[in-house]
Amino acid sequence: MNIGGGDEYDGRTRTSDYAPGASEGSRTTTRTRLPGNEAGGSGGRPPTRPGRSLITVVAVVVLLIAAIAFANRGGGGGEGGGAASDDSRGGDSRAQPTAPTGEKPVKNSSDTTIPSGFAHTEQGAQSAAANYVVALGGEGMYTAAGREKIIDSVYAPSVANKRQADLGEAYGNPKFLEKVGLGKDGKAPKGSTFVARATPVGVKVIDYADDKAKVAVWYSTLFGLAGEGSKHPVAESWYTNTFDLAWNEGDWKVKDVKQKDGPTPIGKDQAASPAEEMADAVDGFGGFTYAR
Repeated sequence: MNIGGGDEYDGRTRTSDYAPGASEGSRTTTRTRLPGNEAGGSGGRPPTRPGRSLITVVAVVVLLIAAIAFANRGGGGGEGGGAASDDSRGGDSRAQPTAPTGEKPVKNSSDTTIPSGFAHTEQGAQSAAANYVVALGGEGMYTAAGREKIIDSVYAPSVANKRQADLGEAYGNPKFLEKVGLGKDGKAPKGSTFVARATPVGVKVIDYADDKAKVAVWYSTLFGLAGEGSKHPVAESWYTNTFDLAWNEGDWKVKDVKQKDGPTPIGKDQAASPAEEMADAVDGFGGFTYAR
């Protein structure tokens, strides 16, 4: 579904536990009596020295313990933890991983489902574009009240009224709603769960200036009706949206957005889940907001 308009590697990691130890069987120590022992010496056996293999094992164990202790010191995620330097991210255009903290990326009101107040930086523009993909790809776009709220939150005031009219005509069209299995009010029929969810996979800044930015977001969508006998089962699609953003009254807002299909990975050979399982997943797993 237009917004605003793998083969998966399933590898298993094997871990090898390195546990140095003695070889199988018992060790025989050869002792030699010195001549003095038989000729009036103390008669006791001379102290034996540990074999070289035992010394090697002890040394390896000590080194392992030291390495583990050193790794634990550097791996903390708290205030004193060794966070990666900004320099390690590099200054080129390669994808930069998001480091989730469990906190909201912006400090807007807790009763607002659409984040706002993004930083006046390239990273803030990326975060805004990724969050706007989520909002514009969600179920709220299919009801009049939800759509109005989303458009007012996402688009710049200079274009919001026109987008209200254009998107209202597209998403609110009864023929379109019937085609995707929804009622005239944009709601799913009884016994079905409507699924419309966008998941950003990557973000790229194409151009950036102090008052504007062009940002592309690659994402996947889930769209359809989960329910017994559904004629519109939930399916996955892939798109790239390119946003023209403007810095407007302390936030990034959308001036225009273009969408194209893909890049689309090869689908993995997996059996589709039953309708009930899909509906339970949608109800039980909440969507995300994204920050970079």
